[in-house]
Amino acid sequence: MKITRSNLNISIRLLIFLPFLFCSLKSKAQPAVLWKFNTGAAVYGTAAIHNDHIYFGSGNHNFYALNKLSGKVLWQFKTKGAIQSDPLIHEDKVIFSSGDGKVYALNSNSGKLIWSYTTGGEQQYDAWDYYLSSPVVAENIVYIGSGDSSVYALDLNSGKKIWSFKTGGMVHASPVIKDKKVLIGSYDGNFYALATKTGELIWKFKTVGDLNFPKGEIQKAARTNENDVFFGSRDYNIYSLNLKTGTGQWNRKEAGSWIVATPLLYQDKVFVGSSDTHQFHSMGSTYGDIKWTLPLNMRVYGAATVHNDELIFGCFNGHIYFVDPASGKIKASFQTEESKKHYADLFDKEDKIRKDIDPDGKNYLEVEKRILALGAILSTPVVEKDLVYFGDSNGFFYAVKR
Repeated sequence: MKITRSNLNISIRLLIFLPFLFCSLKSKAQPAVLWKFNTGAAVYGTAAIHNDHIYFGSGNHNFYALNKLSGKVLWQFKTKGAIQSDPLIHEDKVIFSSGDGKVYALNSNSGKLIWSYTTGGEQQYDAWDYYLSSPVVAENIVYIGSGDSSVYALDLNSGKKIWSFKTGGMVHASPVIKDKKVLIGSYDGNFYALATKTGELIWKFKTVGDLNFPKGEIQKAARTNENDVFFGSRDYNIYSLNLKTGTGQWNRKEAGSWIVATPLLYQDKVFVGSSDTHQFHSMGSTYGDIKWTLPLNMRVYGAATVHNDELIFGCFNGHIYFVDPASGKIKASFQTEESKKHYADLFDKEDKIRKDIDPDGKNYLEVEKRILALGAILSTPVVEKDLVYFGDSNGFFYAVKR
């Protein structure tokens, strides 16, 4: 082709325009905030969507119903404690527990109280006990754990107690219902299978324990498939048990790190994040063999979710990650503005924790405050179409467009 001034000018203009085009395409691929709502206190629980509402609780003692597309408050309900459980939507009810020791059932459209049940009271196990048990419903019975060490079965319509089962420790894990069993772990280090109708013990499994954490406390909910139940423990292990018998099938030790997060099961694999080793794993569900590991620079306490063949999970560093489940490669990420603002307070230029900061040292509580100031994401993202919803430790609740 003969070079002329005309096509030379066109080529120059294309060279100038192409970088902007690529930047534009790249920015479109990255998640962007649709709206952001400030509660003023930490949001640790996972939200629930029903019709045009999205529901969640806050550390400011309020439970909210917002319009899921605008973020406008539709109604709010005040309790006397921090709300760190996930809400359950069932028919016209939204049900959750509060730090005031009560389980609440509200009308999901108006926010009016239908019933409440008072347990033996709530308490916090330690500085990293960020969650309360969340309710599940089966056959018109609400099942939930409590800081009073008990598991409760309540009538869905009246809130009256049907039965309770006493464990040896606080129960902040959420129950799972499968094959007429209530499957739930306790801070006493036992995992229980109880009969849904009577609360009678069917079987229990004791975690191995560790030199530093001999109880092997179970902090969050399990996950099940047809034959197995999977859960993590503070004894650094993730476990697979036989659902019928409670017999151990395999356990994998994450040396030096709790497994707090509820595992995700997808395509015959277990996906789960770790605490102090700052890793996210893909492992086989049959043997627990590692398929890939994604290194991070902070803890993962919330479960991952999957949408459009992407794993989506939050991290204490104020990021939401979108990950390819086959390879473990990060496809996109979202970082809160507060994380960007305070990132250098914790991490160096190589994206590692600064050498002058020790999260396990004598000033660990002060370090924990600095970590939470990042807008740590402890909940499981909720996804509907192209919108991702989650709360953070600074009290903001986000709707982010993927």
